[in-house]
Amino acid sequence: MKEKILIVDDQFGIRILLNEVLQKEGYRTYQAANGIQALEIVKEDTPDLVLLDMKIPGMDGIEILKRMKVIDENIRVIIMTAYGELDMIQEVKNLGALTHFAKPFDIDDIRAAVKKHLPIKSSS
Repeated sequence: MKEKILIVDDQFGIRILLNEVLQKEGYRTYQAANGIQALEIVKEDTPDLVLLDMKIPGMDGIEILKRMKVIDENIRVIIMTAYGELDMIQEVKNLGALTHFAKPFDIDDIRAAVKKHLPIKSSS
């Protein structure tokens, strides 16, 4: 069974990039463009890790993270944030985020963080 990663970002290009990179690494990926989609996927598919953008129209990343923690208090989340949102970082860490990346991020750094927090189990 492949480990499942949910990518939550309102920018289509970022979702596609992360989706391709993580699928090549052997993960099963899900994508959400907004908080409502993200929370549905968390309920239905119980992802092992979430890559969550902080700046999403309608429901910001902090609210999404709080609601995800209600559904699954042990959910693992890596935050993606633009430069101007650095004040949110301490709040999301207090809510249990594992780490954060400033946009634009280096895809190799994201790949390494995902591997660190969600190693692929051998299917033997």
